[in-house]
Parts: sequence; structure tokens; C-alpha cells
Amino acid sequence: MTFTRKALNTFARAFAKDEDGATAIEYGLFAALVGAVIVGTVVTLGKQTNAGFTQVSDELSSAGITAPN
Repeated sequence: MTFTRKALNTFARAFAKDEDGATAIEYGLFAALVGAVIVGTVVTLGKQTNAGFTQVSDELSSAGITAPN
């Protein structure tokens, strides 16, 4: 285990044992985590949705169906 992992492990254990209640910093960290998860989900779903629409568009174009001008 590297020094960084040991330090992080020590910090995580101390953080988990702290029973003083949630502080503003903890709420901020939680909000940042939730935000990161939301952004990651939107990016992933956006790429999949874009790929789906591109496939439909390609299929329509190959069938000779085009959008009206």
C-alpha cells in the first residue's frame, strides 16, 4: 500500500468514526458527489441517445427518406 492510500485509508476511518453530526462541509461534499453522479449519468445517457438517433437517421437515409426542406 502506498503512502497516499494509507493516508486516505486513515482519513476515511477517522471520518467514519466521527459522530459529531453532519457539518456544512459534509453536506457540501455529499452535494458534490450527487452532482458528479448526475453529470456522469446525463453524459452517458446523452451519448447513447445520440447514437440511437444517428442510427435511425442513417437507416431512414439509406431507405431514401429525407427531411423536407
